[in-house]
Amino acid sequence: MTETDTIEFKLNGDHVPLCDLLKLTGIADSGGQGKALVAAGEVTVDGRPEARKTAKIRAGQRVACQGRTILVTA
Repeated sequence: MTETDTIEFKLNGDHVPLCDLLKLTGIADSGGQGKALVAAGEVTVDGRPEARKTAKIRAGQRVACQGRTILVTA
């Protein structure tokens, strides 16, 4: 795995909760682990730390966690 692995995630609706996005992309094994990563301050959205576990992530946003970046597309 390289330092900046990028995962492209295609939205099915208007948004996806942050903890679910981490689970769906395989960064977290479960929604609970996704929430723990957010609570630990390991997640950024568009370069800013994100503390809301169920923040609405929309198309065009970038989520980074554990050296991986998720690019959310419509």
